[in-house]
Amino acid sequence: MAMNPNDPIIRVRNLVFRRGSRVILDDVSMDIPRGGIVAIMGPSGVGKTTILRLISGQLKPDSGSVEVNGTMVSEMSEKALHEFRKDVGVLLQNGALFTDLTVFENVATPVREHSNLPEPVLRRLVMAKLHSVGLGGTEDLMPHELSGGMARRVALARAVVLDPKIVLFDEPMAGLDPIAISTVSRLMRETNDSLGLTSIVVTHNVAQMKKLVDFCYIIAAGKIAGEGPPGDLGSSEDPAVDQFMNGKVDGPIPFHYDASGKNWSLLG
Repeated sequence: MAMNPNDPIIRVRNLVFRRGSRVILDDVSMDIPRGGIVAIMGPSGVGKTTILRLISGQLKPDSGSVEVNGTMVSEMSEKALHEFRKDVGVLLQNGALFTDLTVFENVATPVREHSNLPEPVLRRLVMAKLHSVGLGGTEDLMPHELSGGMARRVALARAVVLDPKIVLFDEPMAGLDPIAISTVSRLMRETNDSLGLTSIVVTHNVAQMKKLVDFCYIIAAGKIAGEGPPGDLGSSEDPAVDQFMNGKVDGPIPFHYDASGKNWSLLG
């Protein structure tokens, strides 16, 4: 069935995910529109990265559904997931480059895994992607020879080398200096728009997301606490959204881990 271009590219409905007896996501629903950059934000440990893994099919929900481009990812076989992931690029936290491979081979890895391109064609493709992130000429370097910002740009080139429809970013700004953050942020926007991608970004960086993304979902206590354009959420009346977006110490998001029900003592 042909998809209406105005339909969301990703539909998450009534999603529940548990780890043992702990509920990580509790009746979460969201729509990710085509062609934009959407942030999933919230305090640590609320299930933001779990949502990315559910979208990519690495995890399956306990209940509810994840639909990507008209297909129920939550019901796919392993073989179908392998094909599906050709259309999903992933940039993991800290870039996650293969330390024993050159820059060229890092970017070439998804192409080698999913295609049988002749080597000259593969080389042109990889070099074009490196050039697009400003790193032409680095192809023979090893990851340890790169700065943090350069490594993140190599990871971006690898994430988009197969021209996916969707790119998932897990904390793409973590550990970078302000110049590198601005550089990577601009590349994400330019790459998304020039390739017609849909990008989903998990992050804590409120300031950068206000400049970069089109729409935000705020997760707190396993639920959607707020959603909307990032500029609007700073004035949200929801206490959890207000606390997170404005960096307030006091509010419903606790500092201490919830150890209720555990036989725990400070003195052991």
